[in-house]
Amino acid sequence: MSDDILLEAREGKVARLVLNRPAARNALSLEMLERLTEAVNRLGADRGVHVIVIAANGSGFCAGHDLKELTSARSQPDRGRAFFEDTMAKCAEAMLSIIRCPKPVIAEVHGVATAAGCQLVASCDLAVAADDAQFATPGVNIGLFCSTPMVALSRNVGRKTAMRMLLTGDMVEAEDARALGLISDIAAPSELTEAAMKLADRIAEKSPATLKIGKEAFYQQIEMDLPQAYEFAAEVMVMNMMEPDAEEGIGAFVEKRTPSWKPL
Repeated sequence: MSDDILLEAREGKVARLVLNRPAARNALSLEMLERLTEAVNRLGADRGVHVIVIAANGSGFCAGHDLKELTSARSQPDRGRAFFEDTMAKCAEAMLSIIRCPKPVIAEVHGVATAAGCQLVASCDLAVAADDAQFATPGVNIGLFCSTPMVALSRNVGRKTAMRMLLTGDMVEAEDARALGLISDIAAPSELTEAAMKLADRIAEKSPATLKIGKEAFYQQIEMDLPQAYEFAAEVMVMNMMEPDAEEGIGAFVEKRTPSWKPL
């Protein structure tokens, strides 16, 4: 096992980022957050990468923030306030880097994803989970409400469901997580990576320009009221129609041939 806390690999048009702190249950230390943000931003600008998969080594996906690191900061004269502020800001930056990435990002989840780990799953565009995976926002159990995970969670599941998870800290099983909208796909544990990569490969064959346009539009319209969203989406459709890949794709469909996409 490498000592590097974030591993990276390429498989065709798909880049894999692997959280690699198994002894710490892949806790999101300040360094891990910085490394994750840098990698997502860099891969997002890489023309050879069409899709990013975020996975993890060890027994579980991610247990959230590194509580030992946060506790250690309390020895500072300000009782850790500056470090806490930096950590939460870096966490928000990491999650936003995934949302703002022009490439689709897929979480590949096994074991548990709790607190900021659940937030990471919710921040990804899609999530493929093992059928025995579990999800929770259990900060309330230790006197620390999962306020930042709440942001991503409440944008994935219904309000009452989000509040129940946040107020009880209860674990949610994979089947329930899919029904609630927290994850998109389920696979047997032995087939998890294959399932995630199969989904990534399918998406990677689509037009990179179209994926970029669609992802950006999705996250913008979701925050709008209905009339504004339709007006915005209509403008996006017209812009998309003017793109070379739309002309190529429609032409290929009419002519019954495989389209040839331009690199992003």
